[in-house]
Amino acid sequence: MSEPQPFPDDWQRALVLVAHPDDAEYGMAAAVAKWTAAGREVRYALACRGEAGIAGMAPQDAGPLREAEQRRAAALVGVDDLAFWDFPDSAIRDTAKLRDRIRATIIDTAPQLVLCGYGGPEFGPGQPNQRDHIEFAAAVTAAYDALDDRPRWLFQQSPEPTHIEVVDDYIDVAVAALAAHERYLEVLDPQTPAEDQARQVIDMVAPPLPDSGRRVVGFARIR
Repeated sequence: MSEPQPFPDDWQRALVLVAHPDDAEYGMAAAVAKWTAAGREVRYALACRGEAGIAGMAPQDAGPLREAEQRRAAALVGVDDLAFWDFPDSAIRDTAKLRDRIRATIIDTAPQLVLCGYGGPEFGPGQPNQRDHIEFAAAVTAAYDALDDRPRWLFQQSPEPTHIEVVDDYIDVAVAALAAHERYLEVLDPQTPAEDQARQVIDMVAPPLPDSGRRVVGFARIR
């Protein structure tokens, strides 16, 4: 694979589409913080409220809690325009209804750039992707392709990037954004403070380049 290129910078409006609360923070939050700090407009749309995501908590309690955590996380990286669509957490599928909602949202928001989470089968050897993520990313691509007037770019965050965004100055805010999902992280690993868990994740998804040490987030151009 050829060396990744710098991420495009000739745009002003982006739409980030993800399946669950915390999906944006598990990867692209540092890049989003950089973009909003530069005056670019970034909106989030989420397929669900994460109501199935906290073990031992009823969906009717977990959904509002995870939505509130997501709003706090987004605000930290400069995003205050969020939509939650109420597709069923853990059963998000590439259906006509989901594609229609994605297509309508793209039309309504008119972004120049659409981004979504990774849709490949594995993040790495022995690290399988969730079915919700795979199905949602497929629905985003299908909805994008069905548009008569498409945004200029469609990217997925990816462990095999075609493009990279340097995020040296935005690591700490990305850690804070992921740590804002405090209750979710506490249940995942009760022994490790949320901020420590978050830093471990961000160190993996925004690694230093081998030659320069600069921290980057990777994206694959889909269209």
